[in-house]
Amino acid sequence: MKRIFSTLILIGVCMNLPAVTEAQTRKEITVYSIRGPSAVALLSLFESPPQSDTYTVDVRVFPQADVLSALFISGEAKIGILPPNMAAKIAASGKKLQVAAVTGTGMLSLLSGDPAVRRIEDLKGKTVEVAGQGATPDFVFRKILQSKGMAPGKDITLGYALAYPEMALALAAGRIRYALLPEPFATMAMNANGKLTVVGDIQKEWEQITSDPGSTGITDAGNFPMTVLVVDADFARDNPNLVGAILTSIENSIQWVTSHPAEAGSLAEKYELGIPSNAVRDAIPRSNYTFIPLPQARAALDALFSVFLQYAPASIGGRLPSDSFYYNTR
Repeated sequence: MKRIFSTLILIGVCMNLPAVTEAQTRKEITVYSIRGPSAVALLSLFESPPQSDTYTVDVRVFPQADVLSALFISGEAKIGILPPNMAAKIAASGKKLQVAAVTGTGMLSLLSGDPAVRRIEDLKGKTVEVAGQGATPDFVFRKILQSKGMAPGKDITLGYALAYPEMALALAAGRIRYALLPEPFATMAMNANGKLTVVGDIQKEWEQITSDPGSTGITDAGNFPMTVLVVDADFARDNPNLVGAILTSIENSIQWVTSHPAEAGSLAEKYELGIPSNAVRDAIPRSNYTFIPLPQARAALDALFSVFLQYAPASIGGRLPSDSFYYNTR
């Protein structure tokens, strides 16, 4: 009788336990990005994240790159979008981080409020505000200036006092005359001041430099990467199907964004990416969002890292990334 009574109690306890749902048994994986234009590439994932039998996928953005860097270094972040040099520096620190694809290439515009400046060479003696000291725009521009025989600090002054949005506003208002800006901030400035003009073509200038193997040691590197999709190597090894599904979803998101700029602009405001919807809409056709998997992206990355190594070796960890930095997705 005691045994029967105990069994009835056990059955009653079990019947009152909350049911474990399928969602509760899933693990969570987050795709990370920096708030702003980098996150625009992920807008479709915000709305419809990829599905997995074992993982729930979501997207998070952070306003500062150094916070996101710390998450990858600590191991909390497994997959996301970073600037190329930041990814290389994290990998050089010993973290098993790999680049799986380039998600954005050169989207820089050199803007002028001075009608007398029509070529890059016309900037001799001028001060140009540059977006992102020590980042890709800075060193790409320095390399282009070098190819034209112009030395910063001697023939031209480079300023770094303003953040991207403030730089766009200052240029539109006439408080500064010249600026190198990425999208969508270049479009924001031009929309606010129709008299601004584009000086030269930064992307074509870079491609001309990299077509000369004596310049970077890389031939036909093409446009320079601005953002890369990275993945923790161990996580990718243990979850190849999940990582493959996320990569495909990001590729599809980029295709959707480039095909639906107005809708993408609305979503950018909905998810508070810090960019007005009209600026996103107008900038997307010039923003060069793309998805170039490894190994196709290797030459462009190597060319860019060679320039970082020339001007600021510490920004990529003091050496070119090894073969293990590149994740073969195909």
